[in-house]
Amino acid sequence: MSSTRLVCMTTLALIAFAANSLLCRAALADGSIDAASFTSIRLLAGAAVLWLIVRIRAGSAAGQGNWLSALALFAYAAGFSFAYLELSTATGALLLFGAVQSTMIGYGLYRGERLRVPQLGGLLLAIGGLVGLLLPGISAPPPLASALMLGAGMAWGIYSLRGKGTGDPLQVTAGNFLRAVPIALILSVAMLGDLSLQHSAGIAYAIASGALASGLGYAVWYSALPALKATTAASMQLSVPVIAALGGVVLLAEPLSLRLLLASLAILGGIALVILTGKQASPTSR
Repeated sequence: MSSTRLVCMTTLALIAFAANSLLCRAALADGSIDAASFTSIRLLAGAAVLWLIVRIRAGSAAGQGNWLSALALFAYAAGFSFAYLELSTATGALLLFGAVQSTMIGYGLYRGERLRVPQLGGLLLAIGGLVGLLLPGISAPPPLASALMLGAGMAWGIYSLRGKGTGDPLQVTAGNFLRAVPIALILSVAMLGDLSLQHSAGIAYAIASGALASGLGYAVWYSALPALKATTAASMQLSVPVIAALGGVVLLAEPLSLRLLLASLAILGGIALVILTGKQASPTSR
């Protein structure tokens, strides 16, 4: 793969990951769709596109996903949607990313990995940034929505950890998306009283989030991933909350508070220290 093509594919994938936050917030901010319906439509559209890609590519049959991973995927998607009923794009993306990376790092520590001094400093800095962001105050994000997004990040971290070494990542992801759809539909039925499909724009945003930002985004990312070093892939994902924040400011006219800016520097800078000063780093995607 040429370096130009690799850069283009990687950039496109990172923009797609950030677009999930923008699309979800845009759809839910004005009540054009309810969170449960957004989750179901997103997963259904993502499953359809991923299944189609896998069929066209005719890859190996190894790794078809499993129900536990599908449950983690659903928990991420549902928590993500309900959190964005109240969170700004930037805050949600930052909390999600921080929770994903903290879960991955925490699991490594549980398995006996040891952090170097710079890594430990980075971890403490990132935790301090999260605490500073969530401390009560005028500019603090809503606590329940924040907890939902942190839970979504933990679920995606678990999903990523479960997916290591289970076969073709794109095929596994397609299988998990297919399994997550009926779980999401059960949620939609349970919350039928909150059904809101007032505008076609909400449905379009959900389809775009599933088909383009998720389905095609993962396909492009997994195509580029083998050509990237682990540390490069992991560190490049630090740009996703930044892209989402800029998109929220430019496209959705969201304010960027000083608290959020300082917390972003602490969280992203701390995680960068952990990744770049470690012996190994494992790339994850959202």
